[in-house]
Amino acid sequence: MASTSASRGDGVSGRLRNAAATLCNDNQSLIVEARKVLTLLKEVGVDLERDNESQMVKELEDAAIQLAETYGDCMLQSSAIESIGNSYQPGTELTDFKKLLMDEFTKRKASSSSIPEKDPLIRHFREAVWNVHHAGEPMPGEEQEDIIMTSTQSNLLNITCPLSGKPISELAEPVRSAECKHIYEKTAIMAYIKSKNTNARCPIAGCPRILQAAKVVCDAFLLIEIEEMKSMSKQTARTEVIEDFTALDDEEDNE
Repeated sequence: MASTSASRGDGVSGRLRNAAATLCNDNQSLIVEARKVLTLLKEVGVDLERDNESQMVKELEDAAIQLAETYGDCMLQSSAIESIGNSYQPGTELTDFKKLLMDEFTKRKASSSSIPEKDPLIRHFREAVWNVHHAGEPMPGEEQEDIIMTSTQSNLLNITCPLSGKPISELAEPVRSAECKHIYEKTAIMAYIKSKNTNARCPIAGCPRILQAAKVVCDAFLLIEIEEMKSMSKQTARTEVIEDFTALDDEEDNE
């Protein structure tokens, strides 16, 4: 009887994990779309700033901040769903899953240090708008070093594939490990994993993670993050060119 009860519990836990995985996938789609909209809002903000529509830019920034908060909440919801799916064990009484999920979300929200106004995506919005008329100049209250540091921040842990040596922006099929978050060229990493059998340690120096082919994928965010990195690199290059011209003008004025 005890074994029957245990098997039922395992069955319930398994079904819940599957349901949680489905919910996380659905939520992931919303998160990806929210991130795309934030990128679009930045592009619209730049166009409005070129037209000197300052009030509309401010309203657009406020909308972006609200969306960034929703984006953050969706991330926390996914984390809460995944946690419950992985840890839930049925008891003798009916479980209030709505309350269980809300309690887990509230706990994660309370411990989160994320502030929508300081979200990196909002920082990129403000920087892009500022650079329309002030490229090469630090934003108010910031030094040039601060701009360089925040401009180059991203969620990408490595910028070249450790196997092919290619920049990740040039990879034909970029994939990322779900375990260590490092990025590789798909054909190269799959051949590497196959050659190592069950002992395919991540080829990034110092990373101890063992890779599994099923957990090295092109996740929902990877292509978006690579495109954002390309955009930031182009923006930084434009800023450096403008600074060079400014320096030349200063030299000519001093002659």
